[in-house]
Amino acid sequence: MSSEPIYRITFFNQGQVYEIYARHVFQSDLWGFLEVEEFIFGERSQMIVDPAEEKLKNEFADIKRSFIPMQSIVRIDEVEKEGACKVTEAPSGSNIRAFPFPSMASRQASF
Repeated sequence: MSSEPIYRITFFNQGQVYEIYARHVFQSDLWGFLEVEEFIFGERSQMIVDPAEEKLKNEFADIKRSFIPMQSIVRIDEVEKEGACKVTEAPSGSNIRAFPFPSMASRQASF
């Protein structure tokens, strides 16, 4: 096992479920966001290229740090080693949804 932990982050984004791997995950200074840094993708030396992972690699290629809304997070796991990153469609009728947060207007009205 490497000295640095590896995290598998599963989150909901525009009707799809993303599963990515990263070395650093922490609460952001931006209220309501989670910061994810140092994305981990499979080895480029592999003979077989997974098109789904390659698409994610390209999507996150120039990103140093990503801010993911906390209500979109489905699960975060610390794992022994990285796996294949993937994006899947959230099945219709599934119970995967963004966690509802009250709007700022409704919070201000309650004070």
